[in-house]
Amino acid sequence: MKIFKFFLCALLFASYSAYAQDDVKTERQQGHTNENKFKQLYDEFSTPNVYRTGSGAPGPGYYQQQADYKMDIEIDDENAKLYGDEIITYTNNSPDELKYLWVQLDQNMRAEDSKTPLISGSGIQPATTSSRAVSSYLKAPLDRGFNIEHVKDVNGKDLPHMINRTMMRVELPKVMKTGDKFSFNIKWNYNINNHVTEGGRSGYEYFEENDNRIYVIAQFYPRMAVYNDVEGWQNSQFWGRDEFALPFGDFDVNITVPADHILDGTGHLVNREEVFTKEMMKRYKKAKKSYDEPVMIVTQEEAEKTEKSKSKDKKTWKLSAQMVRDFGFATSRKFLWDMMAVKLETKEVMAVSLYSKEGNPLWGKWSTKTVASTFKSFSRMTFDYPYHKSISVHAPMGMEYPMISFNFGRPDEEGNYSDRTKYGMISVIIHEVGHNWFPMIVNSDERQWTWMDEGLNTFTQYVAEQDFAEWYPEALSPGDKTYPSRRGPAKNIVRYMGGNQDYIAPIMTKGLNTYQFGNNAYGKPATALNILRETVMGRELFDYAFKEYANRWKFKHPTPEDFFRTMEDASAFDLDWFWRGWFYTTDYTDIGIKEVKKFAVTTTPNDNGKRLAERYNRDPNSLVYFIEEGAEGFDDAMKANTSINDLPTVKEYVMDNFTPEEQKTMKTAPKYFYQITFDKPGGLVMPLIVEFTYADGTTTRETYPAQIWRLNDKEVQKAIASDKEIVAIQVDPDLETADVDTTNNSWPREVGESDFDKFKNQVRD
Repeated sequence: MKIFKFFLCALLFASYSAYAQDDVKTERQQGHTNENKFKQLYDEFSTPNVYRTGSGAPGPGYYQQQADYKMDIEIDDENAKLYGDEIITYTNNSPDELKYLWVQLDQNMRAEDSKTPLISGSGIQPATTSSRAVSSYLKAPLDRGFNIEHVKDVNGKDLPHMINRTMMRVELPKVMKTGDKFSFNIKWNYNINNHVTEGGRSGYEYFEENDNRIYVIAQFYPRMAVYNDVEGWQNSQFWGRDEFALPFGDFDVNITVPADHILDGTGHLVNREEVFTKEMMKRYKKAKKSYDEPVMIVTQEEAEKTEKSKSKDKKTWKLSAQMVRDFGFATSRKFLWDMMAVKLETKEVMAVSLYSKEGNPLWGKWSTKTVASTFKSFSRMTFDYPYHKSISVHAPMGMEYPMISFNFGRPDEEGNYSDRTKYGMISVIIHEVGHNWFPMIVNSDERQWTWMDEGLNTFTQYVAEQDFAEWYPEALSPGDKTYPSRRGPAKNIVRYMGGNQDYIAPIMTKGLNTYQFGNNAYGKPATALNILRETVMGRELFDYAFKEYANRWKFKHPTPEDFFRTMEDASAFDLDWFWRGWFYTTDYTDIGIKEVKKFAVTTTPNDNGKRLAERYNRDPNSLVYFIEEGAEGFDDAMKANTSINDLPTVKEYVMDNFTPEEQKTMKTAPKYFYQITFDKPGGLVMPLIVEFTYADGTTTRETYPAQIWRLNDKEVQKAIASDKEIVAIQVDPDLETADVDTTNNSWPREVGESDFDKFKNQVRD
């Protein structure tokens, strides 16, 4: 033991002395702040308090407001206009006194005097179509904003109010104290937009051949803004991109439409027997017991017959929902309607689809089954779906609301559809139904942190897509062994992360201010979480922590810190380095092999050993020597085929210091030694995944934790001892880390372009 201790100490001392002497020779540098990639996130995180704890859980003082709605809505189908009258009852559960209330008027984004068109840059194209020219320079904008007829208290007295674009401040007659309730009435109307030609997250689609519309209606009523412990009133304007922050409450909504319409929306249909025919009721009861195939409530034959009618009568559909943050509905005389029951671990729920004949045969075959599959996957990853149904509505968009979503995917006029259309429809249904969990129940502030709903939802969507392919393999196209997910796999985000830094923003950026919204809010956070699950933490730890977050914050308002802290708290995994790199910076992964040196082992003294032995008065023949390939004596040492345990000095040490039982547990004696230098041209800290290939064709793999970079962010060395000769080394062999340049990942170095460089060259061509 003395031999090896002396040798080690001598080397360390020599190294330190050289460093100290070198330091004296150089000019002193200025001090610096802690820029280590593993620095704690205390500077970025808010301080824990009684509302939100350091563990990421709600604190003992956590509160949230409640907003309950009673509404009467009518659709004027002839003029495509909506009329509404609502009573809002607002409960102040905060410890603060409130002098006024803020109400969101999202439709004002489409008002004639909207500022939304003014915040985007524009230019003159060298050539354009006549229709685009008319739309851009001649056509006056249509007023689709709210017309607020009155704001009154429940006694009919006018309440002072002020409208600031998409926000309305309502003055209270007296200050609201903790526990107070206040009810007030708003009456309004607006012109419903054609979301196909004018855009928008809701509206109608017009079918000229039979003069019909499909209405998908949301953001149609003045909605209470959130008041919370983080920022008081959520007062960020709605410019059209960032979505919504809303309090939970109960809804009772009466919706009057033409009598020949089919309608469904958020909540229980409380007057089903009034609006259903006897045959529809019979089919509905059958659907509640059908777990394998959807049951048609309204058939295509019936829908085609109805869409030719134009009833002058009216019918009122009554919906009631508890503990939801929003409300949406869809109505049309064109609708087919099918349903099926789904068994979850603790309950049964209904998967529902509303679609027109233009959606068939694709929608009838896959929409409701996709809803059912989504129920199972998201419930497994979080908590059982708490509501009684979710509706997938056929529309040329993707948008979500509690218990209802609007989803695209349409065959051509002959009913044919491509793989892209099929997969696109299935994916958007999974995504939009998945939004019931994020953010409809785990109610993050979309207006501030788009990634908290889109990113978490897209990650879980990826898991659900893979589940869908396992449960419905017949949905896969020939040649596809797994579901071709667009977002989630690490390799799919490489082009974005390796792109022009002038057009990339950190994930922790308000959605309105990002350059590449889809990649920033959906793709990158989903990929980050997938890498965290598959490569960094492992599924068991990740899934437990992710489920803990979902359950802690269901029906509450979490912040990013609540998510980050919970993931660490429930897994005992320090992830500050991961959150900082992936979420707070635009760093990218680029890890490679800089150098590989091969050594042979011998007891033949070399010059370095002789100098050390002389300095410390040791016998040169008592040391173990490593000779680098190319140096004198290397070839002879390799020809000797000597392993380290065959060296006399090592044998003596082992015999003197280990029992026979301990000697039996020692590793296979190595005779090949390598010093590998890994470098990190990219700024992102990631685990170092290395695959070694040996001369006999076998391989082994080692994953070094990300902390390997903690003391040197540029490069690290690893000494590898092996009983077999290494002939090849590969970093990140399965493309798990989103490495933007794979040309430096191999040894011996492979000559060729990285996937990203190939893409750039294709673009140039």
